[in-house]
Amino acid sequence: MRECTIEQNKARCNCTYPCDKKGICCECIHYHWKLGELPACFFPDDVEKTYDRSIEKFIEIQSK
Repeated sequence: MRECTIEQNKARCNCTYPCDKKGICCECIHYHWKLGELPACFFPDDVEKTYDRSIEKFIEIQSK
């Protein structure tokens, strides 16, 4: 199994919410998917700051 590169992941992570999953992408994706959401990295910075991580919001911005 491949090792998680937490520090490299953190450098690319645009999430502004304080979270213990930052940089641990597999846990972040699992957490948000359980809530019917997507992680911050699926959204542009201006949308990420609204904390609307819904799948509907993702579809809306991708449809533009």
